[in-house]
Amino acid sequence: MTYRIREATLGDVDALVRHRIAMFTDMGVPLDAPALDRSFREWLAAMMPAGTYRAWLVETEAGQIAAGGGISVLPWPPGPRYMGDRIAVVYNVYTEHAHRRHGLARRLMETIHAWCRDAGVTSIALNASPDGRPLYESMGYQLPPSPMMFFAIGAEYNPSAQASERPTT
Repeated sequence: MTYRIREATLGDVDALVRHRIAMFTDMGVPLDAPALDRSFREWLAAMMPAGTYRAWLVETEAGQIAAGGGISVLPWPPGPRYMGDRIAVVYNVYTEHAHRRHGLARRLMETIHAWCRDAGVTSIALNASPDGRPLYESMGYQLPPSPMMFFAIGAEYNPSAQASERPTT
């Protein structure tokens, strides 16, 4: 089968949302799909026109979307291993089940790397699923010595905060 890669537009929001939800579902991450659908659509409507989020889709000859992936380009301070001023964070790399094992995720990542080189973004980060990790490692991605940690401020998104905010008897 022949595939082509193109940059995504706001007209592709249905596919981008479907891929994000399917990615988390395939990883076994519990989620509220309708809420994520609504929130991600709103986010894309703001971030894509601003150029903060860029995405690419892989299509078949018939125009069927087979895979996709995207990046957010963020201001980032220079550090010991990186003297640039921006970082690209990769996420939403997803291949439809019927199109897996055809190298589509690798082609998407190569497209993202090329775009970053052309845009002068010289550092790229991502969170790898267990299924995706071998691909990223084969492309030169490495685990950092100090992994990033996350904390959700709102109790509705942070089970630890919910437990500490419950009244005691």
